[in-house]
Amino acid sequence: MTKLLGNRATLKRHSRILGSPSTGLGCAFLSVLILMSTDVVGQYTMPPEEAPHEGTWLQWPHNFTYGSGAEMVEPSWVAMTKALVAGERVHILAYDAGSVAPIAQQLETAGVDMGQVDILVCANDDFWVRDNGPLFVQDDLGEWVILDWGFNGWGGDAPFALDDGVPTCVAGQIGLSALDLGFMVLEGGSVELDASGTLAATRSSITGEDRNPGLSEAEIEEHLAQYLGVDHFIWLDGQFGGSEDITDQHIDAFLRFVGDHTLVTMNDADLDYWWVGPEDRAIIGGAINAVGQPYTRVDLPLTAGPVQTSTGANLGIRGSYVNYYVGNAVVLVPHYADPMDEVALGLVQSLYPNREAVGIDCRDMFQWGGMVHCVTQQQPLGAPFSSQSLPVRHGTIPAALYGRWDIMGRKLLEPPSSGLYIEVGPQGRHMRFAGAE
Repeated sequence: MTKLLGNRATLKRHSRILGSPSTGLGCAFLSVLILMSTDVVGQYTMPPEEAPHEGTWLQWPHNFTYGSGAEMVEPSWVAMTKALVAGERVHILAYDAGSVAPIAQQLETAGVDMGQVDILVCANDDFWVRDNGPLFVQDDLGEWVILDWGFNGWGGDAPFALDDGVPTCVAGQIGLSALDLGFMVLEGGSVELDASGTLAATRSSITGEDRNPGLSEAEIEEHLAQYLGVDHFIWLDGQFGGSEDITDQHIDAFLRFVGDHTLVTMNDADLDYWWVGPEDRAIIGGAINAVGQPYTRVDLPLTAGPVQTSTGANLGIRGSYVNYYVGNAVVLVPHYADPMDEVALGLVQSLYPNREAVGIDCRDMFQWGGMVHCVTQQQPLGAPFSSQSLPVRHGTIPAALYGRWDIMGRKLLEPPSSGLYIEVGPQGRHMRFAGAE
């Protein structure tokens, strides 16, 4: 049996070509903002994923790094955006300025409410924003900052120079401070937090020689406690995946939390199939939360058969549904055109009765080695998304802001002859394409 998670590595490792940021445009947005940084040291807290969001971040697929494949997965990004805008804003990271209009065109064609979408330009290597993107935390004075942990391409297994700069790029564009934590490598998918200060992780994806060779486990715990606000740890040993799983067994593929008392995973047979060893399975079975209470365990199934891509390629491995993403109004659940899709959807729906469980086609995404949680990142409600040139999407838009802007946030005196621009009026803010009536 061939491990699938390695497919995140397989296609990535075929072509290790680093894209280059566009000079002057590598961190352009629909407005002009000033990059901020901070050296403040204090206590920080990261709200759990199921806490209310301001929005969700996505890195849009492109072919600048690997040469092909983006067109296969883009429909899933359109579907995620369309589902999420029902309850929150969606912030999309485009590779360069030339990618903005095609992304917007796909979304508008699909009927997405573009008043709930922002497209920023931040050059990036890949679309796994969970791992390399911004993590939003609140300090002990109530101020929001973005954590900029080190990112080294899952231990040097994939291009990462552009991805490593994304948190700082985002911070500069939305007016938040970025806290430089480059002394420690941490991928967002390698940690799972409950609602009361517990963190679950595998040692193989954090403490290994290819991530943090100079830090002891105790030091890593100190940093996680300080910057994420956790005080209780559930460590699994995990296992190194080599070229088959360059994440080295990220926790979010097989273990998630709901609130502070529910643990979502798989049954022991499926965990064994997913290469979770007997010692780790025992730790999961006996896990307790921060106040010493056992978790209520909910097991999601694997797919009934090996996942096949949209073109019929057999990936040789059954797929996980645990890698779902919790939005404000929806929960995005991996779907694989498999008989177990509806079973998993129903179980997730029962966990989140006040949200709608929505299936997202992950067949082609899974070929690259991940599912919906791997490609989403939440921004908690309260963390500001500011713009100096364009109005926010909530409340009344002042008449003084009516007008047209180009994608760099410069006000236009008249509509451009071609290209994308933003028009602001009494009905809100809308993306327009010159000449497309």
